[in-house]
Amino acid sequence: MATFSLGKHPHVDLCDLLKLEGWVESGAVAKSLIAEGYVTVNGKVETRKRCKIVSGQKVEFDGNSITVTE
Repeated sequence: MATFSLGKHPHVDLCDLLKLEGWVESGAVAKSLIAEGYVTVNGKVETRKRCKIVSGQKVEFDGNSITVTE
């Protein structure tokens, strides 16, 4: 299972996570796809582009899945 480490940060914005993982080519694309309902957080559709993703949450998009860790 893939993981994303927050390091010393308390959270990561959902749109930034998609970009950092290389799932999208830009933040603008990430924001558009999130707004259109293509991304889930913990199994539920999330449409807030800057939703704060914290340790323990699972994000899924386009067949990709990642769990956020501290």
